[in-house]
Amino acid sequence: MKCIMLARDATTADTQAIARIYNQAIADRTSTFETLPRTAEDIARWFDGVHPVIVIVADELAGGTVIGYGATFSYSDRACYRGVAEFSVYVDRDHRGQGVGKLALRALYESARKAGLWKLVSRIFPENAPVRRLNARLGIREVGMHEKHGQLDGVWRDVIVVEWLIRENLAPN
Repeated sequence: MKCIMLARDATTADTQAIARIYNQAIADRTSTFETLPRTAEDIARWFDGVHPVIVIVADELAGGTVIGYGATFSYSDRACYRGVAEFSVYVDRDHRGQGVGKLALRALYESARKAGLWKLVSRIFPENAPVRRLNARLGIREVGMHEKHGQLDGVWRDVIVVEWLIRENLAPN
């Protein structure tokens, strides 16, 4: 499916599209421990002003239809971690493998850099090979594994811990 992709900052008008894409990932059971579908109202709570770094990848050939997104979330409320955020990227099923995730990740990195963050962290399922390959290409390092980190549908799942340093923001104050 051919498209022209554009990354931009998300707005609350995008909550329905973000929920649709996230709900696909929940149903697929390949990238999140979540099992309950999300509503636009659930996603609207992400726009809390704490870590407002949410980017959208839209298909300009389809009138700006949202086909992927990336978001950061609070890592810890401790002051020493104020520049660290968790991140997630999800892509619409019909657009996976077409560079949407790569564009979303690059835009998320740039938004996080501008927001003053110095590190993004995440956890991925070990068998999620496409995400692991993309992470490696972008310099997102695998730094460890949490064994039996959570259960999904009654089965214990491991996760690989990844980190992405925003080197421009690591200079001493």
